[in-house]
Amino acid sequence: MIRTHRPQALLRAPLALALGLAFALPAAARQESTGIDTPALTLGRVVIVGHANGPLATRNVLTSVDMLREDQIAEQAISHNWQLFGQIPGVMLTQFGQGTTSGKFSMRGFNGEGEINAVKLLIDGIPSNSNDGNMPYIDLAPLLDIHAVEVVRGTNDPRYGMHNIAGNANLVTKIGGNYQQGRIGYGSFSTRDAQGALGIDANGLAQNYAFSWQGTDGYRDHAAAHRGTLSGKWFWSPGKGAGRYGLIVRHSTAAADEAGYLTGAQAAADPELSPTHNRTDRDHRRMTQMAVQAEDEIAKRLFWTAQIYQNDLDDRRYVTFSASVSQQERIVVERHRGASGTLTWRPAATSAGTFTVVGGIDTERQDNTSERYNTKAQVRTAQTRNQQFDLDTTGGFVQVVYKPTTQLTITPALRVDRVSGTYTNLLNGKRYGVNGYGLIDQPKLSAVYKLGAAYSVYGNWGRTFQTGVGTAAYKVNQSTDLAPSVNEGWEAGLKFRPLDWVEGRVALWQQTASNEARRKLNDPANDAENIGATRRRGLDIQVNAQPTQELGAWIGAAVQRSRIMRTDAASVATIGNEIDHVPHLLYNLGADYKVNDRLRFSASMNGQSSYYLERTNKSGQFGSYALVNLSATWCVKDNFDIELQARNVANRYYEYVWHDGVQALHAPGSPRSISLMATAHF
Repeated sequence: MIRTHRPQALLRAPLALALGLAFALPAAARQESTGIDTPALTLGRVVIVGHANGPLATRNVLTSVDMLREDQIAEQAISHNWQLFGQIPGVMLTQFGQGTTSGKFSMRGFNGEGEINAVKLLIDGIPSNSNDGNMPYIDLAPLLDIHAVEVVRGTNDPRYGMHNIAGNANLVTKIGGNYQQGRIGYGSFSTRDAQGALGIDANGLAQNYAFSWQGTDGYRDHAAAHRGTLSGKWFWSPGKGAGRYGLIVRHSTAAADEAGYLTGAQAAADPELSPTHNRTDRDHRRMTQMAVQAEDEIAKRLFWTAQIYQNDLDDRRYVTFSASVSQQERIVVERHRGASGTLTWRPAATSAGTFTVVGGIDTERQDNTSERYNTKAQVRTAQTRNQQFDLDTTGGFVQVVYKPTTQLTITPALRVDRVSGTYTNLLNGKRYGVNGYGLIDQPKLSAVYKLGAAYSVYGNWGRTFQTGVGTAAYKVNQSTDLAPSVNEGWEAGLKFRPLDWVEGRVALWQQTASNEARRKLNDPANDAENIGATRRRGLDIQVNAQPTQELGAWIGAAVQRSRIMRTDAASVATIGNEIDHVPHLLYNLGADYKVNDRLRFSASMNGQSSYYLERTNKSGQFGSYALVNLSATWCVKDNFDIELQARNVANRYYEYVWHDGVQALHAPGSPRSISLMATAHF
């Protein structure tokens, strides 16, 4: 194996090559224009669904929006849905490799450590973060059921409040349509996969069903895992109107061994090793999501949507982080109930231009339990945490989309949120109220100007917020209320389409936080600590090209920096330092080649530069990688495909690394793997 920690020099040639290819070759069937009127870019074949007179679509948010479509999703040989986001430029993947705690995605200079969870996750518009902002629910959507992935970056989207710090991501699943799909697969590390999806749409009733099951021995010792997911959706559309009323039910169970973290010497000697102290580490997770959704026209120009939902999480994990600490049993049981609604009014055009007014309200009630025990071989020796906490959020927004001319769109917006709740420490019976954050105002302003048929410029400014995390949301160690941390960001960009087959976007952005707080990940009290004032800034570049249907290329890169600008006296030495686990460079690039109607090939590379492990920036830099993936698909018949995928073709060593306060701990990434899949679709 080849070990590399600083691949910047290795990246220059492929980056330059791909940038040249992007203007000379197509991204065959990989992107379709979303128009020059918005900054959104689409990767994958586009199928237009929904109601043109309904609520504003995600692609109309005037910021850096990326939409990954079905053809770039269903064909992936992945273990977890968060891995899909590796195809989206500017999105960072953090790969823990620890059973069900496998990894997550982040963006805009925020890391994926779980300390600050800055992305609002939704599934079909249903809020799907856990209490701390993490994303266990992301695997509730079977892969064959996902129609699209929508990613909104920045601070100017008013639709969501809590956790919408750097943006949001929505998994859009299939609703409606008549289809039958099935897929089986087998790959390296004895990975077995079976999936199915069925759509029945007739007489105004749409039924969509999907399932997935996956089992694997894992690429490291003591890393076996299996997971099953079921999904059902029933939607009724009365008459021929725009109305739709439906029920969504999803359920998932998973169990996995945890290989554990290695010292640097262990990782160098045997990356597949699972240390002896991890031999009884294991996790069991159950999740359920239910929602009732409705949308309809009240009048010719007035449209409404509404939903109620419930998310249930039951996670029971045994984990040992190093040989010098006790095994922990971690129990998380959460139930979140919520409701939301929007009104969209599209009045007739006037001499002053056209208007669209959107307003919405939402609320969520959380009932959360968190327990921890010190254990030995899964036998409890002491209890270190027993917490019950309610966290209730209520918010609302109003947004006006104003087009004074056909070239200019201006979108002012205002969102307001309020947080309430109580925390009870069941170890001592003490009860605490939430910090009185008051009404959290978040003004926003966006604009796009169409310079011509081929170019548009856009800019936005907005505020989001972060409250205390865990017990830090409550007045545990202080008598006065804490203020929320205000995140303020701006973006300026250019979207271009100089030729019919070339489309891209360049964006410069910055985001600051007034008093950023992060979770203490291994703290028995479930507390947080203040980092201080921070600044993140960067440059995003994306290009897709498609002169023919046979050959194509694409490239995306994000150059970013994160800094601590101001701290309290105890942390003054960190001022000017970089925030941990934030690489300077993220990139992906690739090419497609369609030999004929039966055979196509694809090649891609993705990677990142190294990062610091903690805020002193004195523990070295790790985490860089450059991985190449290849695939070939043979259409045996019109409704039957066989696909061969090879990931990390060069068998390059890479790893996730973190610092526990004493030492660096390593989780080696997957070596070269091969997957063979057969898919039938009708």
